[in-house]
Amino acid sequence: MTHNQTIEITEMGPRDGLQNIATIIPTQDKVALIDKLSQCGLKRIEATAFVHPSWVPQLSDAEEVLGAIKRKTGVQYTALVPNMHGWERSLATSIDEIGVLTAASDAFCEKNLNTTIEGSVKRLQPLVELAHEHKQTVRCYISCAVQCPFGGPTQQAILRELTQTLIDFGVDDIDYGDTIGVAEPDDILRLLDGIDGLIEPDSLTLHLHNTNGLAVDCARVAIQNGVRRFDASVGGLGGCPYAPGAEGNVSTESLHQLSAEMGFDTGISVDVLLEAKRFIIQKIQSC
Repeated sequence: MTHNQTIEITEMGPRDGLQNIATIIPTQDKVALIDKLSQCGLKRIEATAFVHPSWVPQLSDAEEVLGAIKRKTGVQYTALVPNMHGWERSLATSIDEIGVLTAASDAFCEKNLNTTIEGSVKRLQPLVELAHEHKQTVRCYISCAVQCPFGGPTQQAILRELTQTLIDFGVDDIDYGDTIGVAEPDDILRLLDGIDGLIEPDSLTLHLHNTNGLAVDCARVAIQNGVRRFDASVGGLGGCPYAPGAEGNVSTESLHQLSAEMGFDTGISVDVLLEAKRFIIQKIQSC
């Protein structure tokens, strides 16, 4: 299949899927989840995050997780690296890509990153340079690309300016997040219109949450308009601890099913994916 006939799904379950669960999942279970997901046919798995343990206690074992997983050839293992301290911790591990953070909202940046949009951009620029020096690619998550839980609908001028800045910095992948899961299909069209001419739809990534139950509808419209790269989480796990009301990500299995119905290939083995889903749901319920 050509690139245009495929949908690329980044599996967010081990990081975004687990980060908002209050009960700590044992490290060995996180490792087992990643190892199962590695056998699904996925090409990229975000395994963990190098965040301060007091911010996200669930992910305090990042080094241990990355040191214990069974890496599969052809799979990229990535981690969120929000600041220089996180970068320094990540050097003790082996990751193919780092994720950095900003938002199209000063209010959300203040809550999530303790800075402004401008401050977050200044913080991530040296991380981009360091990652490239280490032959790693960089994905930048733009939170609140549709709406902010504190500031309301996102201003398209801010999103466009932020996109241009990240392109100028040499970010390899710009990931637009509907952080609180309120997007409707028309919001996706507005997002794409707002960045038209800066980045092609098949070169960006869309990160949908399913709070209002319309994530699959939004993904369908995005695919119809050229988007080919999405984040998803096995079992629809997830949620942002700094976004009140945010529910789980669009599920990997539903996004795979949508892709198949629309004539696209994801490379995912559904049986293996569902095994991973059953495993982690059981572990969460037993904690």
